[in-house]
Amino acid sequence: MNNSVTNTARLLGAGLRALLVLTLVTGVIYPLVVTGIAQGLFPSTANGSQITADGKVVGSSLIGQAYDLPLKKGQGTPEPDLKWFQGRPANGLGRNSVNTRYKLLLSGATNLSADNKDLIKQVEEAKAAVVKENSVRGYTVEPSQVPADAVTSSGSGLDPDISPQYAELQVHRVAERNGLPVAKVQRLVDEHIEGRTLGFIGEPRVNVLELNITLRDLVAKS
Repeated sequence: MNNSVTNTARLLGAGLRALLVLTLVTGVIYPLVVTGIAQGLFPSTANGSQITADGKVVGSSLIGQAYDLPLKKGQGTPEPDLKWFQGRPANGLGRNSVNTRYKLLLSGATNLSADNKDLIKQVEEAKAAVVKENSVRGYTVEPSQVPADAVTSSGSGLDPDISPQYAELQVHRVAERNGLPVAKVQRLVDEHIEGRTLGFIGEPRVNVLELNITLRDLVAKS
């Protein structure tokens, strides 16, 4: 009987010591070491890839933003502010009752199949809007020019990037709305095209927030 109690006490003691050691190692030491390495070698990434402008954090390079006009009285959906480059649609976010587009608790896609009538209607309406909004004097957008990322949301609904094709399609409209030469706005886009990660992962892309910050600076100088 005494041996049984002694063995049980010994096992409990060993288990408790193991719990304390593992808690210290995996719950304190390891997180501190990883955090220290991340802050030392990759401070920007470790802190959320924040983008600053005029000394203030204006967003993250990893999360897309909306560039809309203020809501008018009785208006349910804001209209895009067409003086800015626009990002991808966020239909998945709009369908989630917990979210108000980019003011988020959750992220996600529409989860609609490719042949879903609602999705097809959304894409058709989005394409018509892109054609209409970006057709300006001396420049007409054809439906065949509209890339897929201009009319579909990403899997998360938070994609911060657009394709170079979609950015270039918006150049004439942005130039006209801001009173800028087309060549200058096109140069901005060219300067913000990022290549494939490590040369082979993903596709070339343009970060919309970074592009719009540079556009704002250009407008201010003009």
